[in-house]
Amino acid sequence: MLNALYPVLGSNKLRESRDFYRALFDLRVSFENDWYISLATETEPHQQIAFVAHDHESVPTESRQLAAGFLVTLEVEDVDALWKRAQTLTLEPVLSIRDEAWGQRHFIVRDPNGVLVDVVQPIPPSAEFADAYAMTPPGTKSD
Repeated sequence: MLNALYPVLGSNKLRESRDFYRALFDLRVSFENDWYISLATETEPHQQIAFVAHDHESVPTESRQLAAGFLVTLEVEDVDALWKRAQTLTLEPVLSIRDEAWGQRHFIVRDPNGVLVDVVQPIPPSAEFADAYAMTPPGTKSD
């Protein structure tokens, strides 16, 4: 049985990463030392993101690189509130807040590592999208 699932990003900006995710998402530090920082939500401690010094000995030599080339998605209850917070923090949007036909209101910013962070809130999909695609709600099995 899986107890938790979370990304650990190779970084050379551990403190900046910690501060970014704490400021934007109110994450708390669940563990911190000089080469590893783990953050979690206050109410769901298994919702985590972590950062490891990319050149630390615990990372296999061939994988000692900075995080790049992917998108971290964080689903939130109120994306508009987070959008306002991102603006207050003067974060440069990669994608300004908008509604998508597939049923998502979101915006994208970069974290201190350059990783894209997609902040999303589910909304009803457009009628055209809903009619064109069969969607299975999370937590249900599809055959």
